[in-house]
Amino acid sequence: MDKTIFFTPDISTDVELPVDEAQHCIKVLRKKEGDEILLADGKGAFYDATIVQANPKHCIVQIENKIDKPKEWSFNLYIAFAPTKNIDRIEWFAEKATEIGIDRLTPLLCQHSERKEIKASRIEKILVSAMKQSQKAVLPHLDPMTPFSEFVKQPFDGQKFIAHCYPQQKVLLKDTYEKGSDVLILIGPEGDFSEEEVEEASKHGFQPISLGESRLRTETAALVACHTIHVLN
Repeated sequence: MDKTIFFTPDISTDVELPVDEAQHCIKVLRKKEGDEILLADGKGAFYDATIVQANPKHCIVQIENKIDKPKEWSFNLYIAFAPTKNIDRIEWFAEKATEIGIDRLTPLLCQHSERKEIKASRIEKILVSAMKQSQKAVLPHLDPMTPFSEFVKQPFDGQKFIAHCYPQQKVLLKDTYEKGSDVLILIGPEGDFSEEEVEEASKHGFQPISLGESRLRTETAALVACHTIHVLN
């Protein structure tokens, strides 16, 4: 697959490209009527299409063929993380996790959080770009910023882990994760989760884990967790 991929989430009901994708297609790549392009709906399908109206504001296509392209992994991988003060680091994580493969991301508001809000639209664009670059047809879901105490009470049918640095008994993620299981992993802020948060998470079924001997930055820990699950599977 060597064609540029265009993100068209509503292509099953609307054969007009979103404006930003249309501008990239027509103005930047100089595609014209009759050219063949490849679309992705972010829900697990690619579409072979032909441009029938080459307008940077209203690019109309004709669908020629649908290609089902579900995600390559059979489990659900869900990471909830406290965004860093430097948002570039979390944007880097979101990009790399999408390239590797992730289903859902939730920014957490924790007691030690240095960042209280995020610009979701910017991260969404990064997710879309990474999905297209890695030639995936499934876009990860990004939740709004959620308070920690509210989040840990939500039901989840799978293994639940919380990574922290306190000197209490923990097992390595690689030694406790059960291959093929849906998994939710909590990654704390730069100052770590508070002890109260670790206790609260444990009461709601989260198992404390370690990601190794090194003390990792938030975005590194999140990516290590993501990659570890894929390697174990």
